[in-house]
Amino acid sequence: MEEKRAPHVLIFPFPAQGHIHQMLTLAELLCLSSIQVTFLNTHHNHHRLLQFTNIQSRFARFPGLFRLESISDGAPDDHPRPSGFLPDLTAMMHLDSIISPHLRNLILSTRHDSGGFTCIICDGIMTFAIDVAKELGIQSIAFRTISASCFFAYLSYPHLQDGEDLDEKALTVPGMEKEKFFFRRRDLPGFSRQFRESPLMSDSVLEFCIKETFNSARASALILNTTEDLESPFLSQIRTKFHKVYAIGPLHSLAKNLRSPKIPQSHNSSSSPNNGLWEEDRSCLAWLESQPPKSVVYVSFGSIAVLTKSQLLEFWHGLVNSGYRFLWVRRPGSISGGDEAYSDDDWNIPAERGCVVKWAPQEEVLGHRAVGAFVTHSGWNSTLESMAAAVPMICWPKAADQPVISRVVGELWRVGVDMKDVCDRSTVEETVRYVMGGGGGEMGRSTAEIAEVVRRSVSEGGSSYCDFQALVKELKSGCR
Repeated sequence: MEEKRAPHVLIFPFPAQGHIHQMLTLAELLCLSSIQVTFLNTHHNHHRLLQFTNIQSRFARFPGLFRLESISDGAPDDHPRPSGFLPDLTAMMHLDSIISPHLRNLILSTRHDSGGFTCIICDGIMTFAIDVAKELGIQSIAFRTISASCFFAYLSYPHLQDGEDLDEKALTVPGMEKEKFFFRRRDLPGFSRQFRESPLMSDSVLEFCIKETFNSARASALILNTTEDLESPFLSQIRTKFHKVYAIGPLHSLAKNLRSPKIPQSHNSSSSPNNGLWEEDRSCLAWLESQPPKSVVYVSFGSIAVLTKSQLLEFWHGLVNSGYRFLWVRRPGSISGGDEAYSDDDWNIPAERGCVVKWAPQEEVLGHRAVGAFVTHSGWNSTLESMAAAVPMICWPKAADQPVISRVVGELWRVGVDMKDVCDRSTVEETVRYVMGGGGGEMGRSTAEIAEVVRRSVSEGGSSYCDFQALVKELKSGCR
């Protein structure tokens, strides 16, 4: 009889910060479950992780269970890699021809050295890895880092009609008739004029994302960083096309829950792990400590979004005019025309009113007692972290899955305001005052209720907790 091998999972994220963030957390969860993990990055992102995070010390508590590998993305080392360190915005559609041979060689060499991988968990927009796994006789699981609502929207695209009226109903969700919830054209990637102007969501990129969504069905299972308790109607529709779906999120909350009893107190500090590609400026936490409870608006547009100087200043004046304190993440390269497009005079505000940093430990910021609202691009990581912390959102999406998420946040969960396609200082001022004032009381109740839903889902017996245990069981039982 063939000897049973210990599970060894290769995790392979798409080379952008939001994707790496989620899949590193999954790697930690698998290590906590005694599953060996090899985490594969591009060379460029591998070096940034080593430079800006505590990844080595963080995973040192799993001796023999975690290792890092890297692979070329086809661009020279000195390439500037804008927009989240992609070689360029169209290269994402051609990574298969660049990476597939290197991925195949890595898998074969590992098989020779240590018995090989028993499963590949690949990013769901890099489905060429599923083909490589099939060729080499290895189980594959697709991991999509978007919400179930957005995944459902991509699955629905072949049935949608384009049109001029962006506020016309474009997509209804079966099973949600009582909520009277629907997506307008402006809520879907590629329909809004603003998003069509963005190279992040050109027609070709949109078509690629739709194709990869359907290609994910070639894997043996699908992982989504969400919970049944939040996105049940969307997950029900996804399961009509994917026979096995694991909804195991929010991953950062699940990791907190599973990490606590297994890690000695000396290693289990209150600070959150940094999964990012930017160096965090933790001085902002000291600034928050000096602010009154629920008095600060946190502003961050994520790791990829780029604003014009005009948009930047409309937000700036709207925030200043609102009268509230704010903590603003102004990432290098986040302003079109370069950082020289503004001067310090444009940001003249007393230190007690505002704090500006290049990058912040976001999970800790959102969990701080001083933070009362979050101005966000509606990335899925940011949305999950905000909901878990019961912080209401002001949503200003830029591209990709963000317009879908902002609609769900504002109209379904009612834990924020969807401000898409609007950018003027008076609207910013009015919206900040409304959200910081609790939205008439309803928003405060909704954010508290959603945070409790998240807490229950990742606790023992919760839907995400149970789905994760089922995933671990599959990874362990599938070994040959």
